[in-house]
Amino acid sequence: MIRLNVFIQVEDKNYDQVVTAAKELVAASLKDNGCVAYDLFQSSTRKDVLMICETWKDAASLTAHEQSAHFTTLVPKIQGLAAMKLEKFEF
Repeated sequence: MIRLNVFIQVEDKNYDQVVTAAKELVAASLKDNGCVAYDLFQSSTRKDVLMICETWKDAASLTAHEQSAHFTTLVPKIQGLAAMKLEKFEF
């Protein structure tokens, strides 16, 4: 399985737009084949930090997700409004 932790640092002026896009991404991604979990969290210590935690069955599922219309539309939108950092784990 593959776990991705995506940290998003967003300025206050873009916060609502980023959260809206991230929630849309979560809702669509949960329907992707091979998606075990896909959650959005807000840091309780830093208001400007969000995290998306994703768990995928295998690399093929993750690759298909990364090529989906919702991913190729929403991730660039979020990247245009906030800084993103990805950490990948395999288990």
